[in-house]
Amino acid sequence: MPGHLREVNIKADMPTVSDAIKRVTYSIRSGSELGFSAVKIIHGYGSTGKGGKIRTETRHYLQQQKEKRLIKDYIPGESFSIFNEATRKAFSVCDELRYDSDLDRSNNGITIVIL
Repeated sequence: MPGHLREVNIKADMPTVSDAIKRVTYSIRSGSELGFSAVKIIHGYGSTGKGGKIRTETRHYLQQQKEKRLIKDYIPGESFSIFNEATRKAFSVCDELRYDSDLDRSNNGITIVIL
């Protein structure tokens, strides 16, 4: 739905890190073109319990995109809380985030991208 939150599961079929980053890129570009204001990326935490490569590389990639000003911001799932300033700012861009099931759950397996 335009102007709202889009949810994308990039880990569903256990892709390589490279393929997962391509999915993130596509999700951001298409979400922006379709008028979404935020994308919730489900990347998982990693099967080893140490914070998988897809998670860490996705966040590294998002930091680069933020520095290039291709996205406004991103919020790691463990910081996605009403007590986090970036989250509160994100509510003004995408009100739907207030009702997301992962809000205040410290979910390391997701990242919110603000377009």
